[in-house]
Amino acid sequence: MTTKRIVLHFPQRLVDKPIVYKLIKDFALQFNILKAYVTPQEEGLMVLELKGKDEDYQKGIEYLQSSGVKIQPLSEDIIRNEIKCTDCGVCVPICPTQALVVDPITRKVHFYDNKCIACELCVKICPTHAMELHF
Repeated sequence: MTTKRIVLHFPQRLVDKPIVYKLIKDFALQFNILKAYVTPQEEGLMVLELKGKDEDYQKGIEYLQSSGVKIQPLSEDIIRNEIKCTDCGVCVPICPTQALVVDPITRKVHFYDNKCIACELCVKICPTHAMELHF
């Protein structure tokens, strides 16, 4: 079973097509939409958590790519800038998925990108702008 968080970039010609619907119908994949910016006549962006059997997952990804959808892991878009971070911890209590946690011994903030859902709450609250979103 494969579960991954991915970012889909739809070209303008695909924005009004039922691309994600086919992931369920043709490939038996489950998905959770974490974020979406899809506007007719413009490029679309969707952050999904996609889950299914390994073979079905791979076939679904191949279908998306052959349709013209650009795919990348969510972890490439959410970045914690270690140089800017002062480990103040302001971001920790606001994170709904506990992707940001304070180490009880070192008091340093750790970022677990595999838990992140790109809600952007940490980006907005960080006083040093150490959390960066690159869509």
